[in-house]
Amino acid sequence: MHHDPSFLQFLWFTLIGILWTGYFVLEGFDFGVGMLVRVLGRDRTDKRVIIHTIGPVWDGNEVWLLVAGGATFAAFPGWYASAFSGFYLALFLVLAALIVRGVSFEFWGKVPSPRWLSGWEWALAISSAAAALLFGVAWANFIHGVPMNAAHEVTASLLDLLHPYAVLGGLTTLALFATHGALFLSLRTTGGVQERARAAAQRLSPIAAVIAAAFVVWTIADQSFGGAVVACGVLTLVAMAALPAVARRAPAARAFVASTAAIVLLTVLLFVSLYPDALPSSTNHAFDLTLVAASSTPYTLTVMTVVAVIFVPIVLAYQAWTYWVFRHRLGRDDYEGPLTPVAVLEHRRRADGREPESTPMPPGATPPAGVS
Repeated sequence: MHHDPSFLQFLWFTLIGILWTGYFVLEGFDFGVGMLVRVLGRDRTDKRVIIHTIGPVWDGNEVWLLVAGGATFAAFPGWYASAFSGFYLALFLVLAALIVRGVSFEFWGKVPSPRWLSGWEWALAISSAAAALLFGVAWANFIHGVPMNAAHEVTASLLDLLHPYAVLGGLTTLALFATHGALFLSLRTTGGVQERARAAAQRLSPIAAVIAAAFVVWTIADQSFGGAVVACGVLTLVAMAALPAVARRAPAARAFVASTAAIVLLTVLLFVSLYPDALPSSTNHAFDLTLVAASSTPYTLTVMTVVAVIFVPIVLAYQAWTYWVFRHRLGRDDYEGPLTPVAVLEHRRRADGREPESTPMPPGATPPAGVS
């Protein structure tokens, strides 16, 4: 007989849901930008503009995934163990994609060879698309259920995880993140890159809306039309239906908010569909891994709550500050001189008239050594 989760178990399930929501919103546009770097970039300067829109923030966005994984391990170790027992190869592929993405950011500009640049651009695009697809496949399996025995050991192979519903879930995140990335670029760039990004968003958003709507309807049916699932599903469908019109007509900021709302509602639907289980069994529902069975002790959850109350606001404030510092639109003229993110930031400040090009020296003064 299943018991209802305690307050702390429900709290940490909710917090893990919030962490995954933040990850999908922030890393979602990262993935989208990576997928579109060769599509929207006409030359090396365009591609540098595109990469630099996420250059200062992409690794900070991945912290949300690390914290979500750590919170799951600490709060629900049974969930973590069962997931890795059956998703090990799939999660390894996700990790490989994330590693290739990180390396491509760092290595892309190291050698000015067209072959070198093209190779790392393809690595960035393919790894971004692979990660976006695999996360959708994984979460579709989480809520649909996987073959699992009474010991909560997942008995599925990698091919067992690639059933039609899971593949549709992967295509949903792939299309939605690509649209999200295009809208992010239209918000953060100027000139030709901005125009091409907005046009790409207008072409991608109807595709994402149709695929996501099919996935949401299938999810509602798969969850036997539960009241909370239907309510969240309807809200998600409304957001998906509105996305193409908003992407076509609304200002860039409003369109980006619309794609953010669609991702948030889709992630909420996933967690509402999963609750109160941590991992359902498709073999026999008597083998479902519930949150109660997967949970740590009340003492552990209490200590985790105290630590989260202290440190989470600090982390959120730091990340918000980072986005505020690097909030400026980027264009080709930003890359005529030094090419570091800080140099670009200083250039934007001067272009906005908030900082003088140089400080005039008093008449007759001698420049410091090394300054010409």
